[in-house]
Amino acid sequence: MLLKIGTFRVDIEQKQKFQGILPEIMGPLVSLTLALLVAAVIVMASGVNPIWAYASMWDGAFGSFRSLAETLVKATPLLLAALGLTISYRTGLVSVGSEGQMIIGALFATQAGIYGIGLPSAILLPLVMIAGMLGGGLWGAIPGYLKARLGVSEVINTIMLNYVAVFLVAYLLDVPLREPPGYFPQSAMIAPQAWLPYLVTGTRLHAGVLIAGISVFVVYFLLWRSPLGYQMRAVGLSQTAARISGIPVRKNLVLAMSLSGVFAGLAGMVEISALHHRLMNGFSSEYGFDAMAVALLGKLHPAGVVIAALFFGALRVGANMMQRTVQVPASLVFVIQGLVILFVLMDSLLRNYMIRVTTRLAGEDKKNG
Repeated sequence: MLLKIGTFRVDIEQKQKFQGILPEIMGPLVSLTLALLVAAVIVMASGVNPIWAYASMWDGAFGSFRSLAETLVKATPLLLAALGLTISYRTGLVSVGSEGQMIIGALFATQAGIYGIGLPSAILLPLVMIAGMLGGGLWGAIPGYLKARLGVSEVINTIMLNYVAVFLVAYLLDVPLREPPGYFPQSAMIAPQAWLPYLVTGTRLHAGVLIAGISVFVVYFLLWRSPLGYQMRAVGLSQTAARISGIPVRKNLVLAMSLSGVFAGLAGMVEISALHHRLMNGFSSEYGFDAMAVALLGKLHPAGVVIAALFFGALRVGANMMQRTVQVPASLVFVIQGLVILFVLMDSLLRNYMIRVTTRLAGEDKKNG
């Protein structure tokens, strides 16, 4: 591709991709290291030793079993939503809709948990899980269908649907779903039979961690060990080639977005069933947005996504300890997350494309014309 910017000429050519696991591992590691180094400079500029800051963050995330358990709790919704994004990104779809899908999944799960109050746990808990997955899947299918049938950008659609989900749930909690007597904008509590159990007494470590672990193997098998996953990845590499090969491109686009929503909805269900036990504004803590960074840092592979989710979960937990001990604002976490995304994208660009910038000679445009 040739770009002309003022007196400069920019040639962008795709490199031959080097096959091997080492480049796939080194890219995220270098990106993560650079992000931490830049954040360390920011911390140093504020008059705090970055080594102390990072040490306190580590202690807050892994310093005790309770801290480790909390890190796993924070990593669980990130992992589930990022697994869903792995499916859509591998299919060539840039979804930004995990936040909205997570919220709608939580809405569906909450309603199932409220109205199924008379059912035993063995029936109600799976129903709540299915309801959450259904809600997220339906919310994901909308931009998938619009992309497949009308060619409408999934980026724009998923961004808009995030806002629709946020304000729809805010309205429902303010009027029809508000728990009597209505002091706070929150729903009634779901039935105790729909609660995910805690695994370790004295911590918030819950069974949702096991659900996330199982989901890792499900997504891996789906994408790399099933005919459907082969079709999705083929569509992601080249829709034209996939279409010529007889692969139903439109069907796979809709299905990929739906499955992405299914896992985001499952993340919403886990948050409600395990922790909050009712629907409320802001319950998602922007996990859906952070999941994009997790998926990118994990190189769109379930194994990498697990590590990335643990890292981002540790950032969330450790940031509070860092703020208490060395007075570095917990918002530094968002700086690190943004830097990680920036460096991961730069790594992908530099490894896959060759960029040459040259100065155009006077009169070159006239000759080319």
